[in-house]
Amino acid sequence: MAHATISAPVGSPAGSRKAKLTFTILAWAGVVGIAVWFVIKYVLFYFRHYDAASFDTYWPRRPWLFLHISGGTVALLTGPLQFWTGLRQRNFTFHRWSGRLFLLGVAMGVSGSVGLAVMAVGQWAFEVGLMGLASAWLITTFMAYYSIRKGLVALHKEWMIRAYVVTFAFVFFRILSDYTPMTGLRPENDRDITIAWVCWVVPLTVTELVFQARRIQSAVAARR
Repeated sequence: MAHATISAPVGSPAGSRKAKLTFTILAWAGVVGIAVWFVIKYVLFYFRHYDAASFDTYWPRRPWLFLHISGGTVALLTGPLQFWTGLRQRNFTFHRWSGRLFLLGVAMGVSGSVGLAVMAVGQWAFEVGLMGLASAWLITTFMAYYSIRKGLVALHKEWMIRAYVVTFAFVFFRILSDYTPMTGLRPENDRDITIAWVCWVVPLTVTELVFQARRIQSAVAARR
C-alpha cells in the first residue's frame, strides 16, 4: 500500500518554517546580488581608471585607498558564506577558511581606512565619520572572532551579522549618495559627512533593535 502524503496546513509550523526559509534565501540572494553589483560598478572603476583625474583628492593616498577597497571587497564577498548553514554543515573546513578570509579582508580594510584618515588634508570631519565606521567594523569583527574562540556559537552568529552589516555600510554609502533624495543635498561636504555616519549607524541600530526584540519575545514566551 502506498503511503499517503499529508500536506501541512497553511499556518502550521512546517509551513511557517518553509516560508521563513524561502524568505531567507531570497533576502540573501538580494544581498549577494547588490554586493556583486557594487563591486562591478564602483570597485572595479578604480582598477580600470588608474589616473590622477579619476582619483581626485585620493591620488596622493592611493596605496591606502587600494588597500581599503581590496580588503572591503574580500569581506563583502566572503561574508555571506559565513551564513550559509548547509555549506557550514557539509564542509566546516571551508567555512573556517572563508571566515579567515573575512577577517583578513576586514584587517586590510580597517588599515586602509586609518591610513586614509591620517593622511587627510582639509576633510577632517568626513574622515572622523570614516574612522567611526572603521572602529565599528573592527570591534564587531573582533567580537565575532572572540566569541567563537570561546565556543559561544549563538553570540558568534549575532556578532557576525553585526560585522557584515558594518561591512555593507560601504554599499549603503553609495546607494544613499547616488540613488536617494540625499543626492541633491547641498553643500556636498555636509552631505558626505552626514552619509558617512548614517550609512553604518542606522543599519547597525536597526540590527540591534531586531536582536533585542527577539530577546524580549523569547523572554515573554518563556514566562508563559
